[in-house]
Amino acid sequence: MTKELEKEALPVHVTDRIFFVDLANKQQTTIPLHILELENLEELHLEKNLIESIPGDIHHLKKVKVLYLNMNSIRDICEQLGELKSLQSLDLSSNPLSYSSLHIISKLRALRQLRLYDVNLDEFPVEICKCLHHVELLGLSGNNLRYLPKEIVNLRKLKEIYLQKNRFESFPLELCHLPNLKIIDLEQNLVSFIPEEIVSLTNLVKLFLAFNNLLSITDKLHHCQRLTVLDLSNNLLRRLPRSFKQLTEMNELGLSGNNLEKFPHQICHWKSLCLVYLKNTGLQMLPSSFARLTCIKILDLSENFFDEFPKEICAMENLEILSLDDNQICEIPPEVTGLPNLKCLGLTGNRFSVFPEEVFLLESLEKLYLGQDKGIKFTTLPKDISKLQNLKELYLENNCLEYLPSSMGLLSNLEIVDCHNNFLKELPDSICQVQGLQKLFVQNNQLFQLPENLDSLQKLHLVLLDGNPMTDPPVEVCSQGKVAIWEYLREKRNQKAKATKVQGIRDLLHCTNCIISNLVFYTEIFYRACYARP
Repeated sequence: MTKELEKEALPVHVTDRIFFVDLANKQQTTIPLHILELENLEELHLEKNLIESIPGDIHHLKKVKVLYLNMNSIRDICEQLGELKSLQSLDLSSNPLSYSSLHIISKLRALRQLRLYDVNLDEFPVEICKCLHHVELLGLSGNNLRYLPKEIVNLRKLKEIYLQKNRFESFPLELCHLPNLKIIDLEQNLVSFIPEEIVSLTNLVKLFLAFNNLLSITDKLHHCQRLTVLDLSNNLLRRLPRSFKQLTEMNELGLSGNNLEKFPHQICHWKSLCLVYLKNTGLQMLPSSFARLTCIKILDLSENFFDEFPKEICAMENLEILSLDDNQICEIPPEVTGLPNLKCLGLTGNRFSVFPEEVFLLESLEKLYLGQDKGIKFTTLPKDISKLQNLKELYLENNCLEYLPSSMGLLSNLEIVDCHNNFLKELPDSICQVQGLQKLFVQNNQLFQLPENLDSLQKLHLVLLDGNPMTDPPVEVCSQGKVAIWEYLREKRNQKAKATKVQGIRDLLHCTNCIISNLVFYTEIFYRACYARP
């Protein structure tokens, strides 16, 4: 490509005063030469392209601080990249990099952020650990690492390290010698224990250890007094150490997927707790002390063994998202009015004998999940659904509904309706009043026709009708998607209008003929009467 053509391909007018260029996802096969002439350029985005190599002229970008080349096809890193003395953030993730060229990164002494996600690393280069003393963020997720070099302790300023989806069988002890670490992500590895040396990480704020093989947690972890986020989901834990109650700064806890022997009472001491994930933990009830946690905004208690709606939850006035899906709950207490800010409620897969109308007390609801893939199924949806004026998404799949109430037309904020796998015979015409509707899922019902004005819903972009005995529109039209359905509805309406017009003309002609006939008849009578006078 000539320089002139390259210049025309760029989305910006190239001048020497450009400081930022974004050419991400532009099908670039090379780094345009005009870009490499921008001596004042500070930030360059070239991710998601088809670039196979970094040209030697990259060294002209002497002031560049941020360089994103992730998601390309780069194999070798050229020596000239090491001359970018101002470079502070480099992303080479998702490239087939050769290990032999990675040493060049060690020359970038000003580097503060280095991302090498998904580059098939079996080991991390020692040279980088020895030379890059200013690195604060190191991203190595999605590789094949089993250990870290002992030289990583030279990265004294390291604050964040991401090691997700590797092959670590033990917690890298070297990390415990990096006192400035604030974030450690070791999710989806094979880690079986946390060393007691973790007590030295007094600045640790976030620790992610989900999807590992942890059987227990060291009680020394409470020495990490600044810890606010701890994710231990999907491990083999049975309990938490008693000392955990001392982690008073905790804001987010993930324990889902652990078969707990009993509820971990320690967390009831964490007054600032906002997000709690206890999905599939074998719980049957909550302690009364749980009601103290009034700051909770997100609570996941799905896939447990609750046979009653936990009343302890009803005191959580800040709660916004509550998931109680796949439990054994039969009814909802009226105390739910104590949840004035609840926006999302999941009750799918419980044991309600009738539709729990208490949900209508939650006027702030925006999302309601009441699908019943198991247990008793609903046959009716109460008309009082219209009380949920803030509702945006309604999920009622896998029930036995035959009709939807016409009051649904009053839900002006509704965007998604999912009623697939029911027995719906028709959709109410009033649904055409819900002008914000975007998605309508009614697969596998008993529908044979659609409301004739459904195409008036201009925002409705997805309609799924598979598995219905449709005749109006016919199945072959429905299988072609929304455009074909809309065209059918418009044509049907046009034909109906024409037929109505023709019938109107016929009726008018008939009326006119009647008037004329009557006029003739009465005229004759008048004349006869006139001539009959003496």
